[in-house]
Amino acid sequence: MRYKEEKEVKKEAFRKYLESSGVLDSLTKVLVSLYEQNDKPSSALEFIQQKLGGPSVSDYEKLQAEKSDLQIKYNELLAKHQETLRELNGVKSLHSRNSSKDDADRETLEAEHTTLVTPHH
Repeated sequence: MRYKEEKEVKKEAFRKYLESSGVLDSLTKVLVSLYEQNDKPSSALEFIQQKLGGPSVSDYEKLQAEKSDLQIKYNELLAKHQETLRELNGVKSLHSRNSSKDDADRETLEAEHTTLVTPHH
């Protein structure tokens, strides 16, 4: 007997919650609107979703397709970006090696020049 009382108390609390948050009012209005439709929609669920502000099934499918296309483009751009970074790092590495070689060549030339210019005693 106690279990049924607890269950009723929980139901009543939930009903009050739905009422105070405006859910019951919104659902009632949507259901009345559906009832008053002379030409009933082929999908009552889609009608309710639209009235509550959700996207239609076709809109949802379009958004999913667009999301999929954008994900593919993103992946392609990310791969291209990563390849560009690899190329840039290669150019930097080559430049660094050439710079080091140029510095070494310059030091060799300066040393040779110093030797040639410095008078021998």
